[in-house]
Amino acid sequence: MGKGTYLGEFEQMVLLAIVRLEENAYGMTIRQDIQGRTDRSVTIGSIYAALERLTAKKYLKSAVSGPEPIRGGRTKRTYRLTSAGEKALAHSRLMMEKMAEGLALDDLGAA
Repeated sequence: MGKGTYLGEFEQMVLLAIVRLEENAYGMTIRQDIQGRTDRSVTIGSIYAALERLTAKKYLKSAVSGPEPIRGGRTKRTYRLTSAGEKALAHSRLMMEKMAEGLALDDLGAA
């Protein structure tokens, strides 16, 4: 992978949330998934900034859904991984596994 194509920790979380949420992956649900699983406070602005970066890297595609089936229903921009995004996420996981190989991480304890 070239310079500027590596994923940061937060970008990995966003991509993993999108994989988990499938067709329900839009800004607010991504935020809720990350907060619920990591107990980390996440602003919606940081989610949208990451989504923009990941889309610019061609790791994500987005589509606008039809309006919600209620009066004045809003549209939602949903996200899904591209094949490049799947490869980047798999590569990132592989690199973390290689870095952790042979280490007694159980001795470090939970943060």
